[in-house]
Amino acid sequence: MEKIFVEIIQPRRTLVNGEYDQIIIPGVEGDFGVLANHTPFITKIRPGILELISNNKSEEFAIHDGYVSVQNNQVKIVCETIESKEDIDIERAKKAKERAEKRIKSNQENIDFRRAELALKRALVRLNVQVKS
Repeated sequence: MEKIFVEIIQPRRTLVNGEYDQIIIPGVEGDFGVLANHTPFITKIRPGILELISNNKSEEFAIHDGYVSVQNNQVKIVCETIESKEDIDIERAKKAKERAEKRIKSNQENIDFRRAELALKRALVRLNVQVKS
C-alpha cells in the first residue's frame, strides 16, 4: 500500500513526522480519511480524535484546533494543542468536564456558554481517547 507523509506541527515542537497508510481527521464538517493520492485541499480542524494508521496499527490523539493541508501525498497539520493517550491526565479531564457541565447548566447571565461548550468538548475528546485506546 502506498504511504502518505504526515507532519503534525505545534508552536514548540513537531509531534509527528513520518509515513502512514491512512489518517482520519476531525474536520469542521465531519471526520474524513486521507489515503495516498487524495485530492488536495485545506480545512479547519474541530475538537476530536485524530487517528494515524500504519501496518494495521492505530495511534490516537486528542486534537483541539488547527488546520490541515493535503497535497502530493503529504498531510500537514498545524495546531496549538494535540495530546497522545500518555499526555492526558484522566482525573484533570474528568474535573474539567464536570466544571464545564456545571457552567452550562447554570442560568447565570455572566457565563460565557460558548467557552464552556468548547471546554466540555475538549474534556470529552480527552476522555474518549483514553476509552478507545
